[in-house]
Amino acid sequence: MATLLLFHALLVLSFTLRILLRDDLSPSARLAWFIVLNVLPYVGSVVYFLFGEIDLGHRADKRHKEVFDEIRAAAVQHFGEKNGINLINPVYQPGFRYASSINGFHAVAGNQATLMADASETNKHLIADIDAATDHVHVLYYIWLTDTTGKDVCKALIRAAERGVICRAMADGLGSRALLKSPLWREMEEAGVKLAVAMPLDNPIRTVLTSRVDLRNHRKITVIDGRITYCGSRNAADPEFLVKAKYAPWVDIMLRFEGPVVTQNQLLFLSDWMQATGEDFESFHVEHVPATEGFPAQVMGDGPTERRAATPQLFATLISTAQSQLTLSTPYFVPDATVLEALCAAAHRGVNITLIFPKMNDSWIVAAASRSYYRKLLSAGCDIHEFKGGLLHAKTLTIDGLVTLVGSSNLDLRSFDLNYENNVLLQDVEITRQVCDRQQAYIEKSDPVMLTHVLGWPYHRRIWNNTIATIGPVL
Repeated sequence: MATLLLFHALLVLSFTLRILLRDDLSPSARLAWFIVLNVLPYVGSVVYFLFGEIDLGHRADKRHKEVFDEIRAAAVQHFGEKNGINLINPVYQPGFRYASSINGFHAVAGNQATLMADASETNKHLIADIDAATDHVHVLYYIWLTDTTGKDVCKALIRAAERGVICRAMADGLGSRALLKSPLWREMEEAGVKLAVAMPLDNPIRTVLTSRVDLRNHRKITVIDGRITYCGSRNAADPEFLVKAKYAPWVDIMLRFEGPVVTQNQLLFLSDWMQATGEDFESFHVEHVPATEGFPAQVMGDGPTERRAATPQLFATLISTAQSQLTLSTPYFVPDATVLEALCAAAHRGVNITLIFPKMNDSWIVAAASRSYYRKLLSAGCDIHEFKGGLLHAKTLTIDGLVTLVGSSNLDLRSFDLNYENNVLLQDVEITRQVCDRQQAYIEKSDPVMLTHVLGWPYHRRIWNNTIATIGPVL
């Protein structure tokens, strides 16, 4: 018994000291780990060992630095050292400046975009663009299924490769695991499509010992001939999303871009490709897309090898620039204190804040944690709507009818700390109006959440939501 007690004490003490020595943990995350380790010391220790540290390992960090040194040098070569911040309205410059600081991509003028009407139109345009490619096609998806949409993309890449187009296809090792084991993946390889796996799980023991299983590449990037890129929330999957059909349809948003911002997305894709394959930058030919008529935009890519808290700090900075109106949609809302307080502060100073979340979420953890913040947000004056037309998967942010952010980043701890994400930040009245109209369409299919309703929630529901939110950093 004495030996067991000593082992218990040493176990809890060692992990407690490790947590106290970490300067990168927020107080809430540190508290969550203390609770888990003291209530469930043995299970908690195993969970911390598997998921407690956000680290890809020394070798991966070193490779990332080497890769991004080349990517930043290429960005300077294509766009020059001059920061395009003068293209942005001074009120919103802090947000664009902060985005530039993350991975070195500045605002560039001369971009155009088309907002896709729905999944069907996105698929039609995407396949047509791949079929029209003459030089190269680069694609990266977190989830790539073997359903109709996933097969259409595979077949289009095969057709392109067979006519001599250089095709590079990359899929996340966890999110696309079914495709990676399917005949389609082998068929693409046999046709000459160059393949790579982001964050592979082929050696799970090594992954557990040197990294984390749940560090994923959540990006959705398509680049065609260096002239066209797609950015938004959509994976290579049908809206029916058969792996989680009970929550369907998945409601996404996609923009098709042309202009210099395509080159930035190309460089971001290549950073992932180089990390996964070990290829050098000299292996690729990146053409600069000249600016024409159009709006300023920039790519923002984040991930566990970038500095911590970059994404929540970006959101907080953008929120702080809002003057009259801000609308945000996200499927997964588990903000840290930085984002939560920024939203409340904006509402208190008179900005109309509208938040749109799914009514039925595929993650019970996120659903409970999200609703733990409703009372604070509603009391500050924010409007909350719960979308009931499927799972609202669109990640959108619009500010004052002028600034738009779209991409793969959710407002949760996974996007903030664990996932590789990609987004486009732009300034344009017309595109922002179109995205605002889409957001309004979401609202029209939503139920408003009233403060009186939240105050009437039974005690057991409030306790449950707040408990999940408290240990959210662990989950």
